[in-house]
Amino acid sequence: MQTMRRWIMATALAGATLCSLAPSSVAAQARNDAAAGTREGTTSPVGTAPAATGYLLGTGDVIETAVLGRSDFTARVQVQEDGTVQLPFVNSVPAAGRSVLELRDDLRARLQQGGFLENPVVSVMVASYGSRYVTVLGQVNQPGVVPIDRAYRLTEIVARAGGPSDKAADAVTLTRPDGSSRALSLRTLATSAVSDDPTVESGDKVFVAAPATFFIYGQVNAPGSYPIDRPLTVEMALARSGGLTPLGSVRRVKLVRGGSETKVALSENLRPDDVLVVGERFF
Repeated sequence: MQTMRRWIMATALAGATLCSLAPSSVAAQARNDAAAGTREGTTSPVGTAPAATGYLLGTGDVIETAVLGRSDFTARVQVQEDGTVQLPFVNSVPAAGRSVLELRDDLRARLQQGGFLENPVVSVMVASYGSRYVTVLGQVNQPGVVPIDRAYRLTEIVARAGGPSDKAADAVTLTRPDGSSRALSLRTLATSAVSDDPTVESGDKVFVAAPATFFIYGQVNAPGSYPIDRPLTVEMALARSGGLTPLGSVRRVKLVRGGSETKVALSENLRPDDVLVVGERFF
């Protein structure tokens, strides 16, 4: 009985000691493993595209490494042009083209084989992503380079660039690295099934276009240029430009298209760069 009491007390003390020694790096490793598991395709958030092979490190990525209980292995390093990282004890280690979990396991094996640590608990996390990105241009609120750490849908990338600006048309073009491209409707993508929303990849370019315009001058209250953001008839164009002045006449509306001037019906749809000229009525 006395022996049993000693064993229970020793077990409880060891458990308490282990809990008190667990630093934030263990929790961070758990979060990292969970995130890596998600990227490996075991689980995938609703609405995101699964990444079958997970995120692979590349040149420009910055990683953080740590070993439980050993501050001398803690490092924050960038993947170099040759694809390696320089770390304490193990020196140059290949990193490009490997997942976080693969690199973690390799570092653990190197520390053991080199006789530095007997059973190290290694943590590897990506601090910043610099090797994989999508370029977003055009009528978005924050154009530029968008780093990607997993597979993203096209609408997600547009959202990460701040979303369409007030001047954006309902049109987005996705261009692949090989030069092939697709023109899509943002409105349709936003209201359709997730499977209809294409996945973007590193090196892709996304361009959100400005709407086409038409021009109107003459006897209207607000002459100028206006966007064609939806099918627009001549009659609708007159209304958009503030309507006719007291001198204007719907019978004296002319259309200039491609350098040629013709009369036009109020029901005709306008095309990009059309010019409407509203003349004076006869008294």
